[in-house]
Amino acid sequence: MKILFDTSTLLAALLQSHPAHGFVLPWLKQAQTRAIEGIVGAHTLAELFNKLTIVPMPRPVLANEAEAMLKDGIERHFQIVHLEAADYFAVIEDLVARSLTGGIIYDALILRAGVKANADRILTLNAKHFRRIDPALADRIFDPSTPTP
Repeated sequence: MKILFDTSTLLAALLQSHPAHGFVLPWLKQAQTRAIEGIVGAHTLAELFNKLTIVPMPRPVLANEAEAMLKDGIERHFQIVHLEAADYFAVIEDLVARSLTGGIIYDALILRAGVKANADRILTLNAKHFRRIDPALADRIFDPSTPTP
């Protein structure tokens, strides 16, 4: 099973002090042991580095620690999906057509990476945002911190 991890799920999995850590860590471990095929958008790596080094839980992670987390915890175990310029413009065009603006573009780019990699499931702690971006993918968008119906 191919599982795309977004920034929020990776942040929670990597930080023991994150409230959703216990929900997401098993997913990360499955990707690291290859029980599932973990996927991450290349842009997510930059977002994750940013979040790790600014989130005060209980303190921001030092830059070299964040780099080690990205290399050891993700790069070695995940398929990294790169978007082309055409992907960026397609995402922008779609958002403009639906009057969606602002920071939602970052989630839309992550979702595009999942579609490009043909992910079976998209893990996010922001399922509502992702479903708003592409309601047709709602059945593949999963918040591991909430009970499934």
